[in-house]
Amino acid sequence: MKTHRLTKLTALTLIFAVCAMFALPGFASAAAETAINTEELFTDRDLSQTADLTDAVYYTVTDGQDIHITAEGVYVLTGTAADVTVYVEAEDTAKVQLVLDGVSITNADFPCIYATGADKVFVTVSGDSTLAVTGAFTSDGDTNTDGVIFSRADLTLNGTASLTVSSTDNGVVCKDDLKITGGTYDITAASKAFEANDSIRIADGVFTVSAGTDGFHAENDEDDTKGYICIEGGSFTITAGDDAIHAVSVVQIDGGAMDITASEGIEATYIQLNDGVISITASDDGINAAQKSSAYRATVEINGGDITVAMGAGDTDGIDSNGDIVVNGGTVNVTGNSTFDCDGSAQYNGGTIIVNGQQVDSIPNQMMGGMGGRGSRGGWGW
Repeated sequence: MKTHRLTKLTALTLIFAVCAMFALPGFASAAAETAINTEELFTDRDLSQTADLTDAVYYTVTDGQDIHITAEGVYVLTGTAADVTVYVEAEDTAKVQLVLDGVSITNADFPCIYATGADKVFVTVSGDSTLAVTGAFTSDGDTNTDGVIFSRADLTLNGTASLTVSSTDNGVVCKDDLKITGGTYDITAASKAFEANDSIRIADGVFTVSAGTDGFHAENDEDDTKGYICIEGGSFTITAGDDAIHAVSVVQIDGGAMDITASEGIEATYIQLNDGVISITASDDGINAAQKSSAYRATVEINGGDITVAMGAGDTDGIDSNGDIVVNGGTVNVTGNSTFDCDGSAQYNGGTIIVNGQQVDSIPNQMMGGMGGRGSRGGWGW
């Protein structure tokens, strides 16, 4: 009778196979896949920065006169007015494109753009435009209409010009998927600058954001596999009273340049940083993987990019995870009293880590959660 011995290589192969079979959230290797499939995030029309004006309908806004759009099509808005709401009330199969061609609307207590019905709404900025709500928002029946742009349908923002939004509550609110693929945005909001239920997807754009709470916020109360944020590019200057970027499930950053000043820089259950230049100055946690979604294990995974985190004094953490921290590549430069803190494993597989000006060869885990990781380079960390 032959005796079969399991070699170390075979054992490792089996472990990887089992992990792949069950697609364990939070499991990462040096050849990690992206957390979000980016192949179908945007359509060609999402990515087109100009509208086809062949059959467009033109409106000049006038004080106190609302505009009601009930059919699919392209609608160009111009002029300056107060107390005007552009309603989109089309069928749920309709695609409606609003082209802001140098329009300025100031309302006292209700959204400037309010989409109650459509399959998808495009807001395309072709001329520098301004939207503002200056007083306390009023509700629409049971709907808390708390954004200057408020959409119940999927919403895409794009264009070649700038949009300035000022709000006593939220800036842009979308109850489905919010996509931004171009344009320049200057958002000042007492609460959240951008808020969506299902996802926020950003391909490009220039963003200057000042938010009383969160800069970008994605959260779905009914399905915690949703409520994610994916950023592929763009330039961001974010000042936020709470989180600059907050998602319940996943934050994935594949590119772009970010300058963040906030209480917390990035917060989600699963945070995956694949590329980009990210600078965070925070007074609480710089990057925080908190267990907010049951669909993922709390994890900070860094595969690439140039990431700088500078922490304030006191009980603060540069990179904090309720689960694991995995560094596979990129450059991570953290300054603070507590630079890394995880309750699970700390895996250092590649890249460069600089702690308080000194390059290190392991993750200096504070292990405030009790379990702690091994902090080893290339090790399993459990």
